[in-house]
Amino acid sequence: MFTDFRNLVENFNRYYMNPILGIIPARYASSRFPGKPLIDILGKSMIQRVYEQAIKSALLTDVVVATDDERIFRHVESFGGKVVYTKENHPSGTDRCFEAFQKIEDDFEYVINIQGDEPFIDPTQIDLLCEVCTGTTELATLMIPVDSHEVLFDLGEVKITLNKEMEALYFSRMVIPFIKGKPQEEWHKHHPYFRHVGMYAYRTDVLEQITQLQPSSLENAESLEQLRWLENGFKVKCVVTDFDSHCIDTPEDIEKVIRLMNIK
Repeated sequence: MFTDFRNLVENFNRYYMNPILGIIPARYASSRFPGKPLIDILGKSMIQRVYEQAIKSALLTDVVVATDDERIFRHVESFGGKVVYTKENHPSGTDRCFEAFQKIEDDFEYVINIQGDEPFIDPTQIDLLCEVCTGTTELATLMIPVDSHEVLFDLGEVKITLNKEMEALYFSRMVIPFIKGKPQEEWHKHHPYFRHVGMYAYRTDVLEQITQLQPSSLENAESLEQLRWLENGFKVKCVVTDFDSHCIDTPEDIEKVIRLMNIK
């Protein structure tokens, strides 16, 4: 009975809310880990695991993989996934998402860029972004609270400074704001810091516009694409998630992620 009701709710959300397309960019080439989307993780490829998690979302209308590689294309087809070819030389996942969106015949109001290197992504994270895709939201992304000095001062973690509307004022690898009069080890106790979780929602008209923008000075300084959007006046809605992000960037990360997720 409960399962039937859940299915009814999911079908209503898929077809009567703003139509939302989930796109999973998947490149074969990688300087640190070539062929990463096809690596085996406990009997399934990484791209299959990401796809299967994404289609569990209650709010996505459809999901498609966007790739530049025939091996990935054929593999996705082999497990019954939807896939489209995109050009090889896209400068970012955002540009690959836009090309994939253009090749999909259906009409969507939003696109969700789902990271292809997070094989155990929780579908509710996707739904959190979908919930703010109300028509007025231009762009949206996820963030998670920072609860330690080590994470706060890790230059590999991107921090977000917010306004009162939960929109990004700035993304930085440095710690903003500076807490005057307090030891750095305690800063996270005196201000609500957040770090970025790399999944994006784009309103489709905005997606087209941002792919036409030239790289900006702030983007070049921090090597963060989203600063180009802010520098050009676009608003990025930020949504809090409780689920941590577990990316696979190197072969060594596979065992680490499996251990962190306590998966057997």
